[in-house]
Amino acid sequence: MRFSRVLRAGAVVAAASLALAACGGGGDDDGGNTGGGGGGGGGAESLTIGIKFDQPGLGQKTPNGYEGFDVDVATYIANELGVEAENIEWVEAPSAERENLIKRGDVDFVVATYSITDKRKAEVDFAGPYFIAHQDLLVRADETSITGPDSLNGKKLCSVTGSTSAQRVKDEFANQVDLQEYGGYSECVTGLESGAVDAITTDNTILAGLAAANEGKFKLVGEGFSDENYGVGLEKGNTELRDDINAAIQKMFDDGAWADAIEKNLGPAGFEAPEPPEITEK
Repeated sequence: MRFSRVLRAGAVVAAASLALAACGGGGDDDGGNTGGGGGGGGGAESLTIGIKFDQPGLGQKTPNGYEGFDVDVATYIANELGVEAENIEWVEAPSAERENLIKRGDVDFVVATYSITDKRKAEVDFAGPYFIAHQDLLVRADETSITGPDSLNGKKLCSVTGSTSAQRVKDEFANQVDLQEYGGYSECVTGLESGAVDAITTDNTILAGLAAANEGKFKLVGEGFSDENYGVGLEKGNTELRDDINAAIQKMFDDGAWADAIEKNLGPAGFEAPEPPEITEK
């Protein structure tokens, strides 16, 4: 497993301490440093994980901490890697910054509704997928003219910077749609409520969470038109970590924790847990 930034520093301290102890030829102190990652100075192993902070039901920062399906998946993976929840450092991973966070080493991995694509795989590696979502549209509750992606010509469509969703609509369904890029989904929701935009597009899981958090104001069109394979993004070439994460995901499928996390976080929006996807990133 790749060391986190915190854990790497702890390992350096531990190595220096062991070297000094060896030079000193000290006695048989059973309470001395232990072997294994993160053992230096009694420090616990830690992980730095990128998530979304503004996606209700998936990854959201709240006054009480962090919650959502992606948070539960990331926490389960961390536990399987030997890291307790209290030793996770959560970092915001906006769509446009996910690859940069991974390549700079700012995070150990990213669990942030991160669709596996060939373009992204040129820069980072993935484990999973751990979920398959479908792109959809969110509109105001009284909207009747928008019935699917091919009805968006002349409409203003919102998606967040760095997402591929809105461009797919323009390329494949409605070449006269007016694309509006916002910094986050909460801004898209504000724009939809005010009438600045006519629809939001992204994965149905994200849209369902937004609708549930604004009960009665919005609705999903319900015409899914793509498969979005959510993967765990990590440093390119780190096959050991990828394999460990894949094993954790498979265990989460098998022991029922995955279905329970879907029901807890997305069930209130009418979601039912589907069959788990096949893990393909190996």
